[in-house]
Amino acid sequence: NPSERKDVYQTETFEFSSQSKLAKSVMTEVAQTFESTRLLLSQLPWGLDCRPPEGLERYQAKLFETRSDYIQAGGPENSGGVYMGALKVFMVPFPSLGLEKRGQTWFKNRNFRNDTLVHEVTHQVMDDYLQFLPTWIIEGTAEYTEMLPDTANGFVARQHESGIKDYIKAGEKRLGSVDMPNLETHMTMDRDTWQGLTTTPSSMFTLYFRSCMIVYFFNHLDDDGKGTRFMKYMDAVYGEVSQMREFFKNPQVKRSPDGRFSYPRSLTPPDFRNPFKHIGILLDGRSYSELAKQMSEKYRAIGVKLKAG
Repeated sequence: NPSERKDVYQTETFEFSSQSKLAKSVMTEVAQTFESTRLLLSQLPWGLDCRPPEGLERYQAKLFETRSDYIQAGGPENSGGVYMGALKVFMVPFPSLGLEKRGQTWFKNRNFRNDTLVHEVTHQVMDDYLQFLPTWIIEGTAEYTEMLPDTANGFVARQHESGIKDYIKAGEKRLGSVDMPNLETHMTMDRDTWQGLTTTPSSMFTLYFRSCMIVYFFNHLDDDGKGTRFMKYMDAVYGEVSQMREFFKNPQVKRSPDGRFSYPRSLTPPDFRNPFKHIGILLDGRSYSELAKQMSEKYRAIGVKLKAG
């Protein structure tokens, strides 16, 4: 419906609402990115149970013609795209994708990129898990999927080592160093503190970069190199997710569109307040200083000089 600035596109599990008509080649590539990211997350050994939000047939995405439209709809000013957890919708402006208008239709230009899509779609697909995870895992897993090499046919997960090395090289150019001076501070940082440190693109990138380094370590370098501890951790988190889903199935629990909910005193809601509840599974009896030493050693073994403390 052009008069309402609304073109709707659907794939198997996503619905896209665009403010303007997109060229078929563009919409196809965007759709493939969304679907391949969902498929990747469902097939990684994290045990994710990926499903659209309760009450929705598909995940929702909104594409905006201009950054001002995007910001007016609630998009953060310092972002290229965002998953709005309270609204259960992914939002991105055309300029972040690298699109240009020819006639009445939008096409890709040479700046077309899909990394923001991969990052934020990871948040979207993992939505039910986010409230039970520390921020470093939320952002680290999104950076992890974003750094995996991809082709027209999807992600090449088996090439993760080349992906992390390219990611580290890019990080070194931007930061000058990949050191992690205080691992404990990063892994125990609450959301308010994290938010207060993301006031500039540089500080935000530093937090995201370090988070990806830690997530990669737990998935490919820790212990047996098979991500065993991380999978056990995600199993424990899934237990929390299952409890939450059962809680919201109860007809006595009422949810509002802004994400808030009410329930009778006879019911006990899931514990949303402690995203660090299961971190002990990752530490597995190690102190943070011991963990930092192991991280430095394991990264050195694959040719990466990392000084963690």
